[in-house]
Amino acid sequence: MSAVSLRKMLNKKELPSLLHNLIYQFNVAIDVELVDGTKLISIGEQTIENRYPIEVSGEIIGWVVGTEQATILANLLSFLAKQEAEKKVLAKELLERYQEIDLFDDISTQLTTSLDTRQIAQLVLQELSQLIESSAGMILLLSPDATAFEIIAEFGVFFDHNQPEPGKGIIGNIVQSNRAELVNDVQADPRLEGQKNVSAMICVPLRAKERVLGAIAIGTAKTDSYKAEHLKLVSIFASQTAIAIDKAVLYEQSTQAALQAKAQTQKLQQALHELQLAQTQLIQSEKMSSLGQLIAGVAHEINNPVNFICGNLKYVAEYAQDLLHLLEKYQKFLPVAPPELESELDNIDLEFIMQDFPKLLDSMKLGTGRIVEIVQSLKNFSRHDEAEMKAVNIHDGIDGTLMILHHRVKANVHRPAIEIFKDYAKLPLIECYPGQLNQVFMNILANAIDALEEGMENSGVRSSPQITIRTRAIDQQCVVIRIADNGPGMKEEVIRRIYDPFFTTKDVGKGTGLGMAISYQIVVDKHGGMLKCRSQPGEGTEFWIQIPLNCALVDATEEQNCTSASPTPTTESSSIPDTDGFIRSTTPMLKPTDLLIRHTQLIQRLSQHNPDVEGASPDQIYQMFQRHPISLKLYATLLSWFCCSNPTQIRH
Repeated sequence: MSAVSLRKMLNKKELPSLLHNLIYQFNVAIDVELVDGTKLISIGEQTIENRYPIEVSGEIIGWVVGTEQATILANLLSFLAKQEAEKKVLAKELLERYQEIDLFDDISTQLTTSLDTRQIAQLVLQELSQLIESSAGMILLLSPDATAFEIIAEFGVFFDHNQPEPGKGIIGNIVQSNRAELVNDVQADPRLEGQKNVSAMICVPLRAKERVLGAIAIGTAKTDSYKAEHLKLVSIFASQTAIAIDKAVLYEQSTQAALQAKAQTQKLQQALHELQLAQTQLIQSEKMSSLGQLIAGVAHEINNPVNFICGNLKYVAEYAQDLLHLLEKYQKFLPVAPPELESELDNIDLEFIMQDFPKLLDSMKLGTGRIVEIVQSLKNFSRHDEAEMKAVNIHDGIDGTLMILHHRVKANVHRPAIEIFKDYAKLPLIECYPGQLNQVFMNILANAIDALEEGMENSGVRSSPQITIRTRAIDQQCVVIRIADNGPGMKEEVIRRIYDPFFTTKDVGKGTGLGMAISYQIVVDKHGGMLKCRSQPGEGTEFWIQIPLNCALVDATEEQNCTSASPTPTTESSSIPDTDGFIRSTTPMLKPTDLLIRHTQLIQRLSQHNPDVEGASPDQIYQMFQRHPISLKLYATLLSWFCCSNPTQIRH
């Protein structure tokens, strides 16, 4: 059937009138018929029946019947029919091109939305298999060193056994030449090395940014199956695929780089965290070392004269007893004393001396014993000569700390005496760093005394302040020391920050904010224990200190674990109160914004004592700080933290 209909062409609006005018000018009789003889136009009576064909691309679609002049009309209709046929071909090509553009746009959209190389490759092969006759297809990626191919998608069987290699076989040579090829007789190609399941194939390299990523290949069992338009279609698919795969590969590389950077960042954060805690520990250790040396020196200096006094009191008591006994003998032998001696005896009140002197010696003995206890407590607290672990009775450390704080526990004009209640269980010796644990007891007990005094000053109620200390063993593995007070208590948001370095609720000069941060390091990091706190406003505060019986074994276990696993960051769940209401301590971390906040708070607190601090020069501020040495040291340490980069988060 012809692509052009003569009937439809003659039914066009202007053509019939144009033909009538032309025939009228020629003054001839004309008939226009279809191939089967059906008349479409008849003008005048025919006298000569010469037939002239109307042709399109060598095909007769009708006849013009008439005289020799009818040839002109036949040629005109043939020309018009040829134009009509060309219009149809052009319209068909435009439609196919539009469909092709729409198809590629749809495929391009799908490719750009995917970042998985295998998903991209599978999608491309699926579309190609529907557009081009093929029994097998594959997409290969070239390794970074260009020594091997990786098949990331395929359908059908392209090869029996061997996988293509760069520079070998038809596909390897095409990729190496970086030029697309159409091979319609695979078996006759001299490069054939394994493509036995296909007779015709198309292979196009995947190029992106002047770089060959791999290749796309399709094949069929029929020879001479592919044409140039098929090669063009596969080339278009290849260009889109190369762009999408290149983007996906870059995304995978960037993801891996991001993961590596994240891991490196975590290592740097951990190193920074350890550096920050080490710096804080260094500050406190320096202070405690100096304090320990001072206490040990004072205890040593006091110990010598006290031992001298204690050692001689025994003999003084014996001598006194002998002298008093001698006086009694004299009174028996000389009941009546001479007048001069009688007057002297009345002046010195011999009877009172004889009664009071033994009591005086007893009180001196009691006092020197008290001094001996205080000196021993100072020596136990300082533990200046005990840098290694030692098995100690934990109760001795608590009692020694209470002895040192005795002057703060006594009653004064502002409050009654603080009652200390002890509920000690029978505990085994603990292998630990006793001097450091004493420092923890000192920090917590001193804070409890501060809280009790502050609560009584603010409330004005003269209630009975109390501190309760309980100890017990858990499963023969660790001991727990619980220190509770009936002070004003703390809000939960304050509890979560008490282990942050430099965080304090005390006034300038009364606290550095380092005590609980150091306590955290000693209990958790140094001894592998646990430090928890529970408190409610108006209901007091209680600390839970849990220490393993043998900290040396805990240290060895943790050191072994650290060699096989990286440190696990503290999670938010560790700050959730347990069933008893205790909030476990978390790793304190600071970032520059928090340091700035601490800086502002420190200046504000300083301005309470010096209202002109905001307008003061650096020298004047330094002079103000010199009047508050603790604040000066805190401020200098705070500024040094700004030198640290890549900060970590602080938990509120």
